[in-house]
Amino acid sequence: MNENRAATPDFGSHEFRQALAQFATGVTIITTLAENGGMLGITASSFNSVSLKPPLILWSLANCASSMSTFCRNSRYIVNILATDQLELCRRFSISKGNRFAGVSYTLSASGIPILDGVLAWFECHNRNRYDGGDHVIFVGEVERCGINRTSHLQMPLIFHGGGFHKPQSLG
Repeated sequence: MNENRAATPDFGSHEFRQALAQFATGVTIITTLAENGGMLGITASSFNSVSLKPPLILWSLANCASSMSTFCRNSRYIVNILATDQLELCRRFSISKGNRFAGVSYTLSASGIPILDGVLAWFECHNRNRYDGGDHVIFVGEVERCGINRTSHLQMPLIFHGGGFHKPQSLG
């Protein structure tokens, strides 16, 4: 066995996807500015905190995503954390047809990127690093500004688990 390389997987992609589906994740919409001056937003559940000092987060995007060139070219984006009542917004930003922002309420950040109204929290990031991650690119963002919805105590985060959307249930 070569200690410098990973062993060949002993499972198929279907089994791997099923195992990954057992991990619940929050749901986000990542927004940025498009090359044509418009706005771009995508649904992503691959968000995670990295560091408090400096404040860093990460998320990933499939290499085949039509928005890849925009996110690679742009230096800033916003991660919007969705609440359970934003399932329709989540679905809207997960399809690639039409104007995703039509009829959507938002405010613009200091750098002109949309912060979606009603989200639980948001993080405005400078694109610090990108890493090849197999069939995805991992984006590491340095958080320049963030905010919390002051009424968020009335909402729960939207959760993706087992191939579907859910709301968390308190155990305590």
